Amino acid sequence: MDFAFFDHVVLDGASRPGPLYLQLQDAIRSAIENGELLPRATLPPEREISARLGISRITVRKAISGLVEEGLLVRQQGSGTYVAARIDKQFAKISSFSEDMAASGRDVTSRWLDRSSGRITTEEALAFGQSLGSKVFRFHRVRCADGEPLAIEMTTIPDFALPSLKLVDTSLYVALEAHDNRPVRALQRLRAVSLDASQAKLLDIEVQSPALYIERRGFNARGQMVELTKSWYRGDTYDFVSEINGGG
Repeated sequence: MDFAFFDHVVLDGASRPGPLYLQLQDAIRSAIENGELLPRATLPPEREISARLGISRITVRKAISGLVEEGLLVRQQGSGTYVAARIDKQFAKISSFSEDMAASGRDVTSRWLDRSSGRITTEEALAFGQSLGSKVFRFHRVRCADGEPLAIEMTTIPDFALPSLKLVDTSLYVALEAHDNRPVRALQRLRAVSLDASQAKLLDIEVQSPALYIERRGFNARGQMVELTKSWYRGDTYDFVSEINGGG
């Protein structure tokens, strides 16, 4: 835990403008921005901060809650509050979760919820343009980086794209690429959502926490749709980045 930072924080309600909780917020925010508090650094418990700074726990809780809402801090039940380690997700290219985490130098693991074969649903048949009764593979998992759950993925793949669902271990795209079916083009739909109780439990964060829902339809080099993925990304860990060029 980073106690040293709080040893030199000075709050002064008499001579400095603004409530104490805002002064504390400014001090923590500045420390994060200038690198004094590093990503994933754990803050001391509220009672410890309160004692060190000589302010009430209510003031500390209000300051921290504001920074959690900003996405600078993360509260995780059972392990305390820590500095958010944000990840830039580029939309200029098609990349998998495994590739994104490798680019960030993080270790990827998956917690499997379902890995099965079945018959295509009406919704899937309309999306893939296939007839009812076609065989598909389904992959439902929680994606983790350095042991921390970051996203929930539900993916459907038509059976022509993969010989066997057992070929998918960590990276689905590696398996698809090995059979010349890696998506080279995708259509994506995004919207902001709040996590329900079951989703929040899987991601080990609070119910109604913000998330970004992404639906991706991926197409191989022959124009065949080979992927339908629905993902829920934690809003406190991701920044979604795209390059936009002006017309004319």
